[in-house]
Amino acid sequence: MEERTITVITGASRGLGQAAARRLAGEGHCVVATARRPDDLAALRQALAQTGQVGECRPLDVTDAQSVAALADWLRERFGRVDVLINNAGICRERFAASIAELSPETLQATLDTNLVGMLRVSQALLPLLQASRAGRVVNLASGMGQLATMAAGAPAYRISKAAVNALTRILAAELAETGIKVNSVCPGWCRTDLGGPDAPRSPEEGIDTVVWLATLPADGPSGGFFRDRQPIPW
Repeated sequence: MEERTITVITGASRGLGQAAARRLAGEGHCVVATARRPDDLAALRQALAQTGQVGECRPLDVTDAQSVAALADWLRERFGRVDVLINNAGICRERFAASIAELSPETLQATLDTNLVGMLRVSQALLPLLQASRAGRVVNLASGMGQLATMAAGAPAYRISKAAVNALTRILAAELAETGIKVNSVCPGWCRTDLGGPDAPRSPEEGIDTVVWLATLPADGPSGGFFRDRQPIPW
C-alpha cells in the first residue's frame, strides 16, 4: 500500500488548487489532482513529472454524482484510503457589484451546486476512505466574503455559498469530533487567480500557505475552525 500521504485536491487545474498540488507534491505527498476537463491538468502533470514528484491527475466534476462516485471507486482500488481532502473547486458567475435584488434563482442554484453541494458530494463519497486513514484532514476553501461577522453587499450568490461552506465545515467537524479526522475552513485572502484578478495583492502560493498548514495538522491541531494566515477568524 502507498506509504506517502494521499492528498486529493478538487479544482486543481489552475490557481489555488494547482498551487496547493505543487506545494504538497514538493513536500512528499502523493497528490491526486482533479479537474472537470482532464486536459486542463496537462501543465500540472508535466511539472510534476519534470521534478520527479509523485502525482496522479483524474477527471472530476463535483456537480455530477457519477463522476464523484467514479473517483471514489478509483481511489479505493488504487490506495484504499485518503489522508487529505482539499475541497477547492468553486465558481463565481456574477460581478462583485451584483445586487441581491437582481440575483436570479438560476445563478444562485448553479453557484450552490458547485460551491456547496459539490463539496458535500465529494466529502460524503470520500469519507469512508478518510476514515481508513490514520489521520484524515479535510480543508474546505471558504472566503472572507462568506463571513457573517463582516457580511456586506456584492456578489450575493458567491457570499451565500461560502457562508454555507462554513456551516458544512462546522457540522462535519462536530460529527467527526470523536475520530482522528480534522475538518477546517480557510480564507486564502485575495489572490491573483482567475477569480481574484491580476490586481490582487497575494500570489496563489501565498494564498495556499494556510491550506497546506491545515492539510498537515498534527494530532493536537484544531478542528471545526475558520482560518486565515494560520490564525482563527470570526465566522
